[in-house]
Amino acid sequence: MRSIFMGSPEFALPALTALADLSDVVGVVTKPDRPAGRGRTLVPPPVKVQAEKLGLSVIQPEKMRSPEAMAQLRSWQPDVIVVAAFGKILRAEVLSLPILGCLNLHASLLPRHRGAAPIPAAILAGDVETGITLMKMDEGLDTGPILAQKKIPIRAEDTAETLGRLLAELAAETLRAFFPVYILEGLAAVPQDDSRATYAPQLKKEEGRLDFQASAEQLSRKVRAFMPWPGTFVFWKGQPLKILEVRPEAYRGGPAPGTVLEHGRYPAVRTADGIIILCKVQPAGKRPMPGDEFLRGAKDFTGLVLAG
Repeated sequence: MRSIFMGSPEFALPALTALADLSDVVGVVTKPDRPAGRGRTLVPPPVKVQAEKLGLSVIQPEKMRSPEAMAQLRSWQPDVIVVAAFGKILRAEVLSLPILGCLNLHASLLPRHRGAAPIPAAILAGDVETGITLMKMDEGLDTGPILAQKKIPIRAEDTAETLGRLLAELAAETLRAFFPVYILEGLAAVPQDDSRATYAPQLKKEEGRLDFQASAEQLSRKVRAFMPWPGTFVFWKGQPLKILEVRPEAYRGGPAPGTVLEHGRYPAVRTADGIIILCKVQPAGKRPMPGDEFLRGAKDFTGLVLAG
C-alpha cells in the first residue's frame, strides 16, 4: 500500500509515525522552512525533521498546484493520501490522484469546529469533549464524509497546548485502529450534517487582548485556549503584559470591570460577573513569574482600570 503523508506541525508527528508503520510511505509533503528567532534562521517544520529521521522523501512546495509539486505527487503513484494539520487546501487534481482517496485526521468532532483552529475553539466554547475525526476529503473546508471518530474529555485545566498533545496521540490511535480496516474492507462514509456545523478560523495575534466586560469563565477559557499561541495580554505602562495562567472566582459588588484588585496576595481583575486571579504573568522583556511575585514589584498595578 503506497501512501503519501501531508502535515506540518508537531501535532502531525504521531500520525506520520503510525502511517509509516501501517503502509509504504513513498513521500511526505510539508510546508517550506521558515525564518524564526532573532537571527531569522530558517527552521524546518517538525514533520520534515521526523520524515528525514524515518528516511522518507520530502517535498516542501509553496503552492500545491505548482507543476513541479503535481509532477512529484504523480510520480509517487500513491494509493492513498493521509493529511494531518497540513494547513493547505487540496484541489480536485490532488484529491482525485489516489485510487483510495485522501483521508484527513481533523482535531474535532465534525461537523463541529471545521477550520484551522479547532482545538482552541473547543476550549473557548466550553465543550466538555472533543476528539479526532477521520474523514474522506472533498473540495470543501472539512466538509467530507466521516469514516470514524474517537472522543476524549476536555479537562478543566487543559490549554490548547496540553489538549493538542492528547489529540495528536489520539490521531495516531485513530489511524492505527481504522486505516487497515479502510484499506482492506472499507468504512461506511457518513455525510456530515451541515446544519450543525460551526467554524474555527485561524486565530490572530490581536485577538489575544482581554476584555473584562466578559465573564470570568469566558476569560479563563480564552487564556487556556490561546496558550501557547497567540497568547493573551493586557496593556500595562504602554507595554503588553502577557497573562499566562488565571483562575476564575465568584465576586460580588466592588468596582467596575477591568479594575485591578489584590486578592490573597495575587493581582485579580474584576470581570462582568466575578474576578480572574492572575496566577502567572510575563511583563515585557522579563521572564514568566507568579502573580504574587509580580505584584510585590508592581505596587502601582493595584487600582488600575485595564481597558478591553
